[in-house]
Amino acid sequence: MANGKTEHLKTQFIEKITDNMQSFGVSTTVGRVLGIIYMERRPMTLDELSEETGMSKTRMSQVVREMIDLNIAERVFRKGVRKDLYEVEQDYYQTFVSLFTSTWNKAINKNAQFEQRLKGKIDAIENKENLPEEEEQLVNEILQEMHEWMSYYDWIKRLVAFFESGEIFNHVPKHIHSTDTGGNSHE
Repeated sequence: MANGKTEHLKTQFIEKITDNMQSFGVSTTVGRVLGIIYMERRPMTLDELSEETGMSKTRMSQVVREMIDLNIAERVFRKGVRKDLYEVEQDYYQTFVSLFTSTWNKAINKNAQFEQRLKGKIDAIENKENLPEEEEQLVNEILQEMHEWMSYYDWIKRLVAFFESGEIFNHVPKHIHSTDTGGNSHE
């Protein structure tokens, strides 16, 4: 059983994880639950999470569902355990990649829907005969802007793929090893 001081340190670490998750636009609740599961180093049930946070099981179910949608938690099976268990990635780097890519994939999908709606509206305007020159010029400007917009989102898609493939770590390694004046290796 952990004593009060070590439990306090664990709580401080959970709060630091919570703060870090807010940097990604993740709610305090999601960040805290992620931190709790992470620091427990084992899958946890909704009942355990509810007890740990003081939240209802219904609310905890919503939070865990949000975490699954963000790709930072998953339901796991353990032989002999009848309740659903949820675990989180223990690798900070992978959690970052999951948050980064899930956030941008949502933006990419919203953008694709926007492009389709805008293209439909532009096509309807262009199909009108005798479009005044001023309107035709505006449509052309919007088409040019849409082309730039699509190029930007294509770049984001490729960036997301770069992260998801793990290729990012070939260019920005997880650890940099160097030697200080005392001959000790740093990570």
